[in-house]
Amino acid sequence: MKIHIGVDILGNPYAAEVTTANVSDRDGAVLMFSNLMYSNMEFTLPRLEKVMCDGGYTGDEFAMKIYNITGAQVEIAKRSELHKFVVMPKRWIVERSFAWLDKCRRLWKNCERFISTTLSMVKLAFISILIRRL
Repeated sequence: MKIHIGVDILGNPYAAEVTTANVSDRDGAVLMFSNLMYSNMEFTLPRLEKVMCDGGYTGDEFAMKIYNITGAQVEIAKRSELHKFVVMPKRWIVERSFAWLDKCRRLWKNCERFISTTLSMVKLAFISILIRRL
């Protein structure tokens, strides 16, 4: 199973989607944004201007799909040099959010049988993280 999350600049979650492993990252992100935008039949994120992604989300077709769904531009954070550790701009934010999820006992290893159970556990983990911040 793959977990796709959309977070803001502070790492707070806005969207989450769980797909099977045979779904590509691009298709999972499109599914996540389409479920987010059309869940309440209204535009959920009116101030969304830019979606930052890593190199796995390249392609004009993906950028056009995201623009049609959200109205936001897609920016790809690419690696500058190979075989060197460099902190990629803004990418650490989503990686930090995944690290928070890994602290949850049921999410650190893929042991759930159903996709809906994994999605529920992701939502509960983020709820507990946000409650602890209060």
